[in-house]
Amino acid sequence: MALDGRRRGTAYGRMTDTLSSVFAALADPTRRRILAMLLEDDMAVTDVAEPFETSLAAISKHLAILAAAGLISQEKRGRVKWCKLEPDALREASVWMVSFGLVEPVNLDAFERFLTQELNLPSEG
Repeated sequence: MALDGRRRGTAYGRMTDTLSSVFAALADPTRRRILAMLLEDDMAVTDVAEPFETSLAAISKHLAILAAAGLISQEKRGRVKWCKLEPDALREASVWMVSFGLVEPVNLDAFERFLTQELNLPSEG
């Protein structure tokens, strides 16, 4: 058994590693804001970086962490690298939290409305 109590090579160990990556990625407010932006549509890396007062290199590092956690995917189209939200990792984290009975299941539509309101993003419709 590993020092942290996980059994390596088991489904539980893989799930724990995935959840750890997801929660670590979500711990940063810049990465949460990026996810909120990607709720609307796929975005080019340069467009993701535009509203932030930080370097493109710093945003690229945030995107790499989100991609490693499975929260986004990245695809190169011509010369442009695009980012897309991958909600399955969020669903897995939600299922894990709900299993403790302390958290209600996440309604992704309500979550989108909340993020839009909190971040003052333009709403659809």
